[in-house]
Amino acid sequence: MTNGSTVEGAVSSVRVLTMNLWNRHGDWARRRTVLIEGLRRLDPDIVAFQEAVVTDDYDQVTDLLGAYYHVRHQAGREADGSGCSIASRWPVHRHEERHLRVTDRVDPAELTGRLACAEIDVPAPIGPVLLAHHKPSPWLGYEHERELQAVATARYVEERHRRRPAHVVLLGHFDAEPESAGIRFLTGRQSLDGCSVAYRDAWAPGPGGDTFSPVNPLRITSCERVFDEPSDGVWAGDHFGVTAELAVLEGP
Repeated sequence: MTNGSTVEGAVSSVRVLTMNLWNRHGDWARRRTVLIEGLRRLDPDIVAFQEAVVTDDYDQVTDLLGAYYHVRHQAGREADGSGCSIASRWPVHRHEERHLRVTDRVDPAELTGRLACAEIDVPAPIGPVLLAHHKPSPWLGYEHERELQAVATARYVEERHRRRPAHVVLLGHFDAEPESAGIRFLTGRQSLDGCSVAYRDAWAPGPGGDTFSPVNPLRITSCERVFDEPSDGVWAGDHFGVTAELAVLEGP
């Protein structure tokens, strides 16, 4: 039984979460406890983690979420195993990755400048979800690269959506201010390179365009920061997380 289940096997809402885990830095033993307890309370259905560690003998995502999630780790990782990962309550299919090396300044050895895209078998009435995990270049002075990476991600997701239509959910660590060109592009407030899209921003779920589909039957019912307060003096990480609830739109 999932967060949005109303009858056995049916899912009327999906809880998504994105967060930077900050590797195992800081007081990891205490941070681990805070994260595990918080994730149990939040009970997310779909998760996008950045700076998550996976090595031959340790999987940070499974350690924190439990073994019942379907987990996919991106191939591009730092020497210590840090990188991007996704986890889902339901099976994950056709997991594909792209390196967003849009200029020579984007280092192919870094975990940033990458996109992972996967299809998730969310049960009806919601149905399949196309999840895009976007991690652009984070460096100051790299807004040009972030613009190009946003366009590359949008075009790739659009092509995936054409091949197999599904609800599109874009998560990640965008490393940019809301007024930046890349974020304005993704949220439909400007075009870039002859391309335009209009993702609904979960922070501002007012009227807006839908992405790659004339009608999107999902609506945003809530969005909030998580892990944004210390627990017994321990912060979960160096970034807050964000969780949003997506539900089926009632009516025609």
